[in-house]
Amino acid sequence: MRVALTGATGYTGGRLLEALCRRGDGVSALVRPASATGALRASGARLVEGDLSDATALRRLVEGADAVVHVAAVYRTAGHPDSYYHDVNVGGTERLLEAAAAAGARRFVHTSTVGVLGQVERPPADESSPLAPGDIYQKTKAEAEALALDFGRRRGVPVAVVRPGAIYGPAETRLLKLFRAIARRRYAIVGSGRAFYHPVYIDDLVQGFLLALERPEAVGEVFIVAGPQYVSQAELAAIIQRHTGGRVLPIRIPAAPVLWAGALCETVCASLGMEPPLHRRRVEFWTKSRAFSIEKARRLLGYDPQVDIETGVARTAAWYREAGWL
Repeated sequence: MRVALTGATGYTGGRLLEALCRRGDGVSALVRPASATGALRASGARLVEGDLSDATALRRLVEGADAVVHVAAVYRTAGHPDSYYHDVNVGGTERLLEAAAAAGARRFVHTSTVGVLGQVERPPADESSPLAPGDIYQKTKAEAEALALDFGRRRGVPVAVVRPGAIYGPAETRLLKLFRAIARRRYAIVGSGRAFYHPVYIDDLVQGFLLALERPEAVGEVFIVAGPQYVSQAELAAIIQRHTGGRVLPIRIPAAPVLWAGALCETVCASLGMEPPLHRRRVEFWTKSRAFSIEKARRLLGYDPQVDIETGVARTAAWYREAGWL
């Protein structure tokens, strides 16, 4: 299969590129000129320089492609106006869809996020749960997935949408501060510790993408791709404690003042063009429940996540330690 891929310089896209190349697929990857690392060049993929605003580069990317996997997006970064998120996450998706349709691609896999479901009041949420995006990133991702599905229906492009859970694994950095804080015995849970968290180990997520790329049942559907179970914040901290040899402090920090401090940091740092040391979304990490059903992906795609949280955290902690990150 010939696959066009965006986001190959990121964690998920990079692991997906490795998997596609290992199984012998021909891969074209969209890269910014400064982002093409030696490892990426050595992968055997055809590299196309450009970004999601460059229609010419997108046409080159999808030329001859059987399928397109769209992973690239602008995440939460300080200093960007809402219009930038919309142009990249929504406009970029639309431009890529147009290029894929013109090239005759037979599958388009779009990456969304479970974040479009917001706070899960009655866990677990599934694909039929109402959307409740809470910030500009989540709002533009919700708009982009709706755009992709509608485009597929109108233009005859077979579209599938993947909503990953919280991604983790060796070399991923989103949970690194949490691992470090617990390993250094400086971590206390904010809030009650009862809010749910639903991670997905990177190998399982890649499996989900490949199934969405191949299975005919994926067309026109949205799939939550997460790990085999969710845990509470207190349970997650205890698992990380076991595998780092660290300690969770036996206190709870009230969420309200930390949320206020996060809002203040965002306001001050945004005016200075700096990345805030504390975001409200980091507080939401402790206080908002994220728990999901993966039964639809199991039933229609044959998705079968293999890495439970205990195993995944152990592998991740070992990698961090060997890399000198802990």
